[in-house]
Amino acid sequence: MNASAVTDLVVVGGGTLGGWASYFAKTGGAERVVVLERGLLGQGASSRAAGIVRSQGGTPATVALGQWSIDFYNRQQELLGTDSGFSELGYLLLAITPEDEAEGRRRVEMQRSCGLDVEWLLAETATEVCSTLAPREHRGGSYVVTDGAINPPRNVLAYAIAMSRSGVEVLERTAFTGLRTAASSDGSVRVTGVETSAGLIETERVIITGGPSLQAVGRLAGARIPVGGARHQVAVTEPHVAFQTGRQPMVFDLGAGLYWRLEEDGLLFGMSNPDESPGQATEIDWPYLEKMQRRLARLVPATNGLKLRKVWAATIDYTPDHLPILGPVLTAAGTPIEGTTVACAGGHGMMWGPAVARAAADLALEGKTDLIDVTELGLDRFDERGRSKLATDPIALPFPVST
Repeated sequence: MNASAVTDLVVVGGGTLGGWASYFAKTGGAERVVVLERGLLGQGASSRAAGIVRSQGGTPATVALGQWSIDFYNRQQELLGTDSGFSELGYLLLAITPEDEAEGRRRVEMQRSCGLDVEWLLAETATEVCSTLAPREHRGGSYVVTDGAINPPRNVLAYAIAMSRSGVEVLERTAFTGLRTAASSDGSVRVTGVETSAGLIETERVIITGGPSLQAVGRLAGARIPVGGARHQVAVTEPHVAFQTGRQPMVFDLGAGLYWRLEEDGLLFGMSNPDESPGQATEIDWPYLEKMQRRLARLVPATNGLKLRKVWAATIDYTPDHLPILGPVLTAAGTPIEGTTVACAGGHGMMWGPAVARAAADLALEGKTDLIDVTELGLDRFDERGRSKLATDPIALPFPVST
């Protein structure tokens, strides 16, 4: 494309958020939408996630994000003629201790007040719903039958097809290198262009995504975005007759940050280690994985002694409060840069990605969104050390504290 071409919207990042945001913006009225991707579409964490999607958020906002995303996944075939492979499995969030149970029951009341069809299962009922679960290692948990999982590589294909059919332009192997801005006499600042490795693109609207690299992307834009990266490990066991069933609920041992679901007649399980230093990491941490494998065997006895068929690690993003970021880029002085929108799902790209992307597209085009209240989800909630003024969403993997 012409390096100085004027563009209605530039989206930085071709992962789940950037991909879906560009589609929503293009179908929402933007005439020319360009996506910048320094590598290839979906090359980052988007294609290596576990694909779990739940509506059981820890705050009203995250409940709404999960519900909207699940509804979108269910409507994709009708809307797009393709889909992300969503499969309704049900999701059980386990309580191991009395404290877990008390907190879980309080969350259920909040979730019900948000219109979520969630129930608390006693230990005996939970074991009936999930037949491979050990009967005496837990106290039951919250359960939503309509939660499920997508196929991450298929999701990348789905948003790539949606982008292509809607007319989004994709510049792969093209790096974002900075923003051009202009100050007005009233002190306001507005974006006027995006600097790239291929030259300048003139635009008055930019959505900035980036997953685990979002902090570095923010620095290029002249902003501090307190998003960290951490190793996330996923493994799949060899097949076992106990898992050769059409449907079995996904389960989350919330206290340990260990989750699992069916995968190819075996069990897929994933985890992150909160004691690690944050940063890029794609190697396997075998001692920690084996520790979690032993815990899994206590909760799912059928996995005891099973060999692993697949193991992989990817760097996953997180925010200090485990909540999404939706709001403008801020200058060093704290002034919003008009026309910019930072979009981050905080490590929940499969789960909240479509909803966060839709909200980001709304903000970019209209300056507002009715999907959720984003008033407190901007960068201004963080202090100079990256600490958030908001309470932490309690339903998340236990990522490191520091970013």
